[in-house]
Amino acid sequence: MFQISEKILLTIWVGGMWAIGYIVAPVLFQMLDKQLAGNVAGQLFSIMSYVGIFSAIALVINIVVQRGFHFRHWQLMTILAMLVLIIIGQYIVQPMMAELKAAGLTELNRPEFARLHGIASVLFLINSLAGLILVVAGLGKKRDSERELNFR
Repeated sequence: MFQISEKILLTIWVGGMWAIGYIVAPVLFQMLDKQLAGNVAGQLFSIMSYVGIFSAIALVINIVVQRGFHFRHWQLMTILAMLVLIIIGQYIVQPMMAELKAAGLTELNRPEFARLHGIASVLFLINSLAGLILVVAGLGKKRDSERELNFR
């Protein structure tokens, strides 16, 4: 049961990141004016941040319940790192960007907005690549009986 729920959560989280970040957002910017596209994309990224926070917490709980908390467990550490990056992006970088937008983007604050947008983009890229690695490698630890079957 745990492995199925882990796979579902990871699929929704990472698949959502990739779909919104690398398919939906570029299409929005091609089809809509920049301000509207930015507002819609920002809302979608915010929703995905909450999906990521929920999924990461649920995955951490599942892994710890199943296998215990070990710093050697790279998947657990990857999920925790991804969670930290989401929190930084959602609760530090995004509010700073929103504040600049609310004040109105001018020649004075536009470079700061661009810098913050770049930071948010790098955080998202790191998370989407880390998520892809988790999807490819899988979260579950093979049981001894599964290992034996592979050797026969």
